[in-house]
Amino acid sequence: MSRAKGLAAFSAAALLTLGLTACSSSSESSTTTSTAATSAATSESAATSEAPTSTSAASSSSAGSAESSVSGSSSASGAAWTPITIEHALGTTVIEEKPERIATVQWANHEVPLALGIVPVGMAAANFGDDDGDGLLPWVDEKLQELGAETPVLFDETDGIDFEGVADTDPDLILASYSGLTQEDYDTLSEIAPVVAYPETAWGTPWREMIEISSTAMGMQAEGEALVAELEGDIADAAAAHPEIAGKSAMFLTHVDPTDLSQVSFYTTHDTRAKFFEDLGLTTPESIATASATTDQFALTQSAEQADAFADVDIIVTYGDQELVDTLEGDALLSQIPAVASNSIVLLENNPLGTAANPTPLSISYVLDDYLAMIDEAAAKQQ
Repeated sequence: MSRAKGLAAFSAAALLTLGLTACSSSSESSTTTSTAATSAATSESAATSEAPTSTSAASSSSAGSAESSVSGSSSASGAAWTPITIEHALGTTVIEEKPERIATVQWANHEVPLALGIVPVGMAAANFGDDDGDGLLPWVDEKLQELGAETPVLFDETDGIDFEGVADTDPDLILASYSGLTQEDYDTLSEIAPVVAYPETAWGTPWREMIEISSTAMGMQAEGEALVAELEGDIADAAAAHPEIAGKSAMFLTHVDPTDLSQVSFYTTHDTRAKFFEDLGLTTPESIATASATTDQFALTQSAEQADAFADVDIIVTYGDQELVDTLEGDALLSQIPAVASNSIVLLENNPLGTAANPTPLSISYVLDDYLAMIDEAAAKQQ
C-alpha cells in the first residue's frame, strides 16, 4: 500500500526545509585539478494535472541476464507476491507488496516500466533533447501511443526533485536506479513510498543493470532479462554494420566551455556514456582508464597543459557544434590531441539524437544507427 497518504501534512514549507533545491548531480573529484562534469542527461520539465494509475500493457522481449543485490522473488502475473529486498548505495529497500502505482524520478527511469508495458503514474519530464518542448522524447511518446496510454504526470525537476508532485501521484514504488539522488533526496522520497536508488555510483548505473534492478523491483525480473537480451541483439546487429570503428579508442568530453580551455573535463569509465563505447566495439584509451582508476566519480577534469596524455584517443565524442570544433582546433594545446588534429569528433546537439550517447531502454534501438554512423564518419577522418 502507498505511503503517500501519510504525507497529508507534507506542507510546502516542509518541502522547502527538506531540500526542494537539492541538485540531482553528484560531486566529482580530479586526478590533477578540480573536478567538473555536467550530466547531459539530468531530469526533465512540465506537468499534467491528474495522476493516472499504472497501466499494465503487453511486455515484450527475449532472454538475458544481469546482476544486482536483491533477495526475494518476483511474481508473474497472478502469482503470489514474495517481498523483495534491494540493497543500493543509499540504503536497503523492501517491497512488501506488488507495486500497482509506480512513479519514477530523474533521467530515463520511466523507460524500464514503459518498455515492459507498465505506464508510470508520474515521471520526470525531459529537458535535454526535447526539441518540441512537450516533456517527452520521441521514443517515449511513441511507446505511450503504442500502449494506448495518456501522458503520465510530468515532474518538473529543473530545480531538483519535485517531492510534492511525486507525493501527489500516490505511488507505491519509486524507481531511481539510474540517478544522482542525494541521501536527503532518498530519505525524503522514502517518506512517500519505497525507493530503489542506484547500486553504487551516482549517474553510473549501466543500462543492463538499470533494467535488471527496476524490473526486479516491479516483480518482472524475467521480462527484464528478456529485454536486455533483445537490446543486446539490436546493438550487436547495428555495430556489425560498422566494422571500421571496431577497436578504435574513444573519449567523451563533457560540455566544453569555449571561453575557458585551460581545463579538459571528460567522462570516466564509470559513466554510462563511456561504458557504452565498448558495447559498440570501441575501446577505452589507456589515458582514460588510468585516470578513472583513481576515482569512483563519473567525470574528471585535467589541465589542458597535460593534453598530450590524450595522444591515445582516436575519436572524441562531445556536446556542441562546429563553433566548438573551431575553438578546439585553434587552441595551441588542445589542437595537439590527435582526434582534434584530424577532426575525428562526434558532435551531439540538444536534440533527440544528442541523447544517443547515454543508452536507455527505449532510446537504444531508436537512435543507435544514426549514432554509429556519426562515429563511423569521425573514424574515417583519423590521420
